[in-house]
Amino acid sequence: MNNKLWQSLANSWKIPELRKKVLFTAGILAIYRFGAYVPVPGVDVKALTQFFQSGAGGVFGFLDLFSGGALGKVAVFALGIMPYITASIIMQLLTVVIPKLEALAKEGEQGQKEITKYTRYLTVLLSLIQSVGYVFIFRTYHALPNLDIIHALLIVITLTAGATAVMWLGELITARGIGNGMSIIIFISIISRLPSGLYKVAAMPLLSAVGIAVIALAVVVAVIWITTGERRVPVQYAKRVVGRRMMGGTSTFIPLKVNMAGVIPVIFAASMMMIPTTFGQFLGHGGQTWLTRFFSPSSWPYIAGEALLIVFFTYFYTAVTFNPIDQADNLKKYGGFIPGVRPGRPTAEYLDRVLTRLTLPGALFLAAVAVLPYLLFKYMNVTFYFGGTSLLIVIGVALDTMRQMEAQLLMRHYEGFLK
Repeated sequence: MNNKLWQSLANSWKIPELRKKVLFTAGILAIYRFGAYVPVPGVDVKALTQFFQSGAGGVFGFLDLFSGGALGKVAVFALGIMPYITASIIMQLLTVVIPKLEALAKEGEQGQKEITKYTRYLTVLLSLIQSVGYVFIFRTYHALPNLDIIHALLIVITLTAGATAVMWLGELITARGIGNGMSIIIFISIISRLPSGLYKVAAMPLLSAVGIAVIALAVVVAVIWITTGERRVPVQYAKRVVGRRMMGGTSTFIPLKVNMAGVIPVIFAASMMMIPTTFGQFLGHGGQTWLTRFFSPSSWPYIAGEALLIVFFTYFYTAVTFNPIDQADNLKKYGGFIPGVRPGRPTAEYLDRVLTRLTLPGALFLAAVAVLPYLLFKYMNVTFYFGGTSLLIVIGVALDTMRQMEAQLLMRHYEGFLK
């Protein structure tokens, strides 16, 4: 098995197009990590470190995870990819509500370009608002000494420009690299914190370290099992005469995945749950006292809210990516049918019913894995340095990226990574 894996890696390096995409993605990620270490001017690093080590920085410590440590340094890329993710969520929800945006979404590539343009504008606006809020928060905790209007404006412009640059880097990866740029950037941000997490686990008592390792391994196996699980709906194509040739008569299947939405619901839910706590910090000390405590990661409102949002976004994103009506129309158009189900509307209703039942265990599993570390800390006082959300994102993005590389290998008649 190991020999086949190394052979597949060697084969992937032999394909010039795939090699260029991998190198391009690596170069973009190197630029992103460099920007995560370049601080904005006028920041007191010592005061900022004390801020993050205090209880006030607990919420921002969670936000810092998704920026790869850039927020803790108030680096140029401190806002990371989260404003772009939040803007994407808002635009997808508005597409369902606003008829004009819904019409644009149905116009194909040109309409998608317009929606992407609106998403970019909204990302810049959210980055600007978030940058202003951070300036006021860090000033309150004396992390920005001698702050005047010029320095404040410079910090706001730098953070907003950094978030816009991260959005651009993510789109470049999606267009010319390997994988989804948004997911890849979050993936590398989480992975960059892995060495410090391993060091903390190694410093724990042996029994606790072994327990965490066993839990992490079980979560990894379960995530891979659920992510790769699918139900194959059989499809039969009727025979038909085209010219002088007999066409059709073949059997195939429609693969319906248990977790068709991937890690997107987890990313979206984590992003949405950060909004109340971040807004509470913007309100000042009083707002921070009740709002951030009410939605702190170890509180029941946060745990329940994130679980419900993961279930909601799993169904929502599955509905966006798979349309049973279009699938049924395509089957009917090409003479295909599901055995025992009439073509047309009954086929669409059957696929929708199967997908709804299939998505439920996948959504509940994602929610359970995401809230597991919070429950361990709340009831067993066990700090799980590799959070469920982090593991879900890392494993899901890794599997999706491997699938894309495998598709490139199979087109060149090489064996892929996955069986």
